[in-house]
Amino acid sequence: MADIDPMKLELIKAAAKQTNGKSGKALAPVLMALIANANRQGIQFSSDEISLILEVLKDGKSKEEQEQIDHMVQMVRSMQKNGKPK
Repeated sequence: MADIDPMKLELIKAAAKQTNGKSGKALAPVLMALIANANRQGIQFSSDEISLILEVLKDGKSKEEQEQIDHMVQMVRSMQKNGKPK
């Protein structure tokens, strides 16, 4: 985490606080807000940084909730691919 831009790290920490105690399904809006907020600030997350965010979100969740998070991530990635201008 030492190599992450301080602004990105603050966004990740804020997302972690917002997800505390939430189930897998409730995490989708938090992740979407994190991405949208970063985009508004001109910040793009790398694949490694997104993986770190997901690990933070999954921490302490049940296997079922972790699977819900993985499913939600697949949906988000699919939406991002489809939404990009060609």
